[in-house]
Amino acid sequence: MRSFAPNGLARAAVRFKPASFAGTFVALMMAALIVSACGILLETGARASVPPERYAKAPVVAAADQYARFVTGGGDSRSVSADLLPDTARVDAALADRAARAPGAQAAVPDFTFPVRQGDGALTGHGWGSHAFTGAALTSGAAPRTGEVVLDAAAARSAKAGVGDTVTLETATGRADFRASGLAKAGAGDTAEGATGWFADAQSSTLAGHPGKADAIAVLARDGVEADALAAEVKKALAGSDAKVHTGDDRGAVEDSGLGYAKEMLTGLGGSFGGVAAMVAVFTASGTVALSVAQRAREFALLRAVGATPRQIRRAVAAEALLVAPAAGLVGCLPGIGLAHWWFGQLKDRGAIPEAVDLHVSWIPLVIAVGTGLLTALAAGWAAGRRPAKIKPGQALTEASVQRLRPGVIRTVLGLGALVGGGFLTVVAARSAGEDAANVALGVVMLFMLAVALLGPLVAWLCAALFGLPMSGGGASASLAAANSRTNARRLASAITPIVLAMAFASTLVFMHTSESHVAAKQLRAGVTADHVITDPAGLPADAVARAARAPGVDAAVGLLDTQVLVAVGSGGGRWLQASPTQGISGSGAQLAKVQDLDVRSGSLDRVGKGRVAIDKTLATSAKAEVGDKLTVYLPDGTKTGPEVVAVYGRGLGLAAVTMDRASLAAHVTSGFDSTLLVRGGDATDLAALGKVTDASGYAVEQSTDRELNAWANYTMAGVLGGFAAVAAVNTLVMTVLDRRRELGMLRLVGSTRRQVMRMLRWEGLLVAVAGIVLGTAIAAATLIPMMRGLTGEAPYVPPLVYAAFVGGAVGLGLLAVTLPARAALRR
Repeated sequence: MRSFAPNGLARAAVRFKPASFAGTFVALMMAALIVSACGILLETGARASVPPERYAKAPVVAAADQYARFVTGGGDSRSVSADLLPDTARVDAALADRAARAPGAQAAVPDFTFPVRQGDGALTGHGWGSHAFTGAALTSGAAPRTGEVVLDAAAARSAKAGVGDTVTLETATGRADFRASGLAKAGAGDTAEGATGWFADAQSSTLAGHPGKADAIAVLARDGVEADALAAEVKKALAGSDAKVHTGDDRGAVEDSGLGYAKEMLTGLGGSFGGVAAMVAVFTASGTVALSVAQRAREFALLRAVGATPRQIRRAVAAEALLVAPAAGLVGCLPGIGLAHWWFGQLKDRGAIPEAVDLHVSWIPLVIAVGTGLLTALAAGWAAGRRPAKIKPGQALTEASVQRLRPGVIRTVLGLGALVGGGFLTVVAARSAGEDAANVALGVVMLFMLAVALLGPLVAWLCAALFGLPMSGGGASASLAAANSRTNARRLASAITPIVLAMAFASTLVFMHTSESHVAAKQLRAGVTADHVITDPAGLPADAVARAARAPGVDAAVGLLDTQVLVAVGSGGGRWLQASPTQGISGSGAQLAKVQDLDVRSGSLDRVGKGRVAIDKTLATSAKAEVGDKLTVYLPDGTKTGPEVVAVYGRGLGLAAVTMDRASLAAHVTSGFDSTLLVRGGDATDLAALGKVTDASGYAVEQSTDRELNAWANYTMAGVLGGFAAVAAVNTLVMTVLDRRRELGMLRLVGSTRRQVMRMLRWEGLLVAVAGIVLGTAIAAATLIPMMRGLTGEAPYVPPLVYAAFVGGAVGLGLLAVTLPARAALRR
């Protein structure tokens, strides 16, 4: 380590060449910012937990596994994936008796939570037995028996009922009258907002729509029994069942299913996106470090000429990295923590993360961020300084005066390999569908970006030659700018690469969403043919379909129960489970065709029923399924089925990827109330009592608004990557201009005016911006076209104003980054 200690040469270089090192400092600082922010989100996702509220007084909770375990391959190649279920998996309520007999157990209570409608309002239903661990207590009356309910104050006010009165409630079993046996005050464990009602435990599972099933089993301990000891005994008592035993904060995950989604999202954001962002950050920072070293080729050549050894040159470069990188990393971690806090807060405000989850900031991601910057600086400096350190002094002086155009052999081979690999993956993406195409597309953009970086001087020379042709007729300043760009292709490449990065990644992320949204909105507008669309946030009344069908003039009424299922896609050992939006329909396929045009491509919707489903063509391609094939499907609660595909349709992106009968779906979701009711014919006034009534166009606007809200994450990622690349581009351009003070001064000495020099630099900045825009757009197109063909079957949709904003931003940044430092340099 002593050989890397900052020596006098390194300290002098930093002191007397501040502009070059300032650019390196900024690049490494931005890299640390990105890496630390994503690392903090990743660590938060890995460690996220929710303290139990409902089960706070139940030391042990038994619940079903909330993940679908999907097995692929066999033997040594056998693998098991775990995918979070769209809804709650439930346990056999009879297991409570076995858990209660475990040594140390005082009682075991099956817990039920389900939605209940009361008139125009809604309340949360529970089994009365839960009062043993939630703290709910009667204020009057008695505990409920079958056919009875205990109401809290809010529910009693809404129903205008007291003890002994009859209230009409709607559950998954339909509408029924219940006698109010008592009034109660909710306990600390009753965390649901709004009104609450408690029913007899013997009847609760049926009212919830899951006969014989419970959400979980809460086990209470006898005095003096430790939670871990009780958990071990309960685990033995429940051996052979599908129940898992939880203690501590794991109980919070049982009662709050949002934690699982939050963990997946944070780990995906910090891991998958963080990995790409870190690669881009390291990639850009290493280019800046290499540029900084290359700008001092003359100094290294002179040092070699006066007797410096190759080892001393390499040591000076490493020592400079040790001087700049740690400080830049530490400074970058501070805004990185701020970015992580902002990002996390935005996700929490949008309901993607439970309120009880806190951001976890530790030293680990910060050390990794600083260490990544240091290793990047050392590696890039070693690679850039290797040639000036090993060649002969005379040759070093020659190369310092005239830049080499041709990259090294290894760099050229790697660059061509990346270019060929990107082209190959483009072809693979074009032949793929669904998530296969999206997954391959990431490799396309990364390989093409790598090719641009490795072949940078050649690419820059070609761009300068091509775009310099029209500049040759633009006057002396433009011609000189074109000649400068061709002669100094390496310098030009350093400036072009960050702009290519910004355009490629921002365009890919933003236009991927605009393309999907455009196609989805178009399919939704064309697919909903109903005259009236009825919705209710609490779910529609259980008899809404029948009541709508009886309304005057109504030709068809179909209820939709919206949820998701997991579908096995892919082939061979590369299969996985894909979450697919699903609609459960009441009535026949013929009735559905009157209110919804799914654009059936093969088969018939008339056969949709028990054990038979219709699927979207993109999903069919991903699952390698056709009409008549069996499809591996995990229902929302994890129940595995193998329905037959009876129809394939084309509007799954805007409507639903899977269509099945409601009866096969209702028993596997928490809320059995329909989400949407589509009605053909009739008058909106006659349907207003069922919920909010809109026409098809109004419904399409509401759905598009929800989709736009979900796009926030995509735009944020584009902003983070694009913003980082934009800063890197400005930083590089500023470095290149400030390094040309001698050249600019020479132009002034031979008679060029300040205005002519500035005009030349603006032409160079424009050439850099245009080259970066064209290359970035080409990479984005090579990524988006096959991806969108696979996902939507159509070409990408690029809003002209958005693309114009990207182009204008790139050109504006390029000109600004050249003009400001040039003015400062010319004033001296």
